[in-house]
Amino acid sequence: MYVGTLSFDLLLGDVRSLKQKRSVVRPIIAELQRRHTVSVAEVGDPDLHRRARVGLAVVSGDAAHANEVLDRCERLVAARPEVELLSVRRRFHGEDDD
Repeated sequence: MYVGTLSFDLLLGDVRSLKQKRSVVRPIIAELQRRHTVSVAEVGDPDLHRRARVGLAVVSGDAAHANEVLDRCERLVAARPEVELLSVRRRFHGEDDD
């Protein structure tokens, strides 16, 4: 079993309220879930209007498949014009990990 995670630090565009923040972040989360069947949630910076942290996880029996899904998810988020991707943290846990 292989588990891969991504943590995105996002700078949101012209957002002035938490309601506007949700209207930007929720569609990104929904698209990741729908297109790639991953677990994803907003995991940080809940009170900041222009920043969001989104965490994502994938589980697979094949390491190459898990990495491919993580790559596609990262490209999807990076391509969104309404956010600037400030950083991405990737972790990968395989069968050989203790």
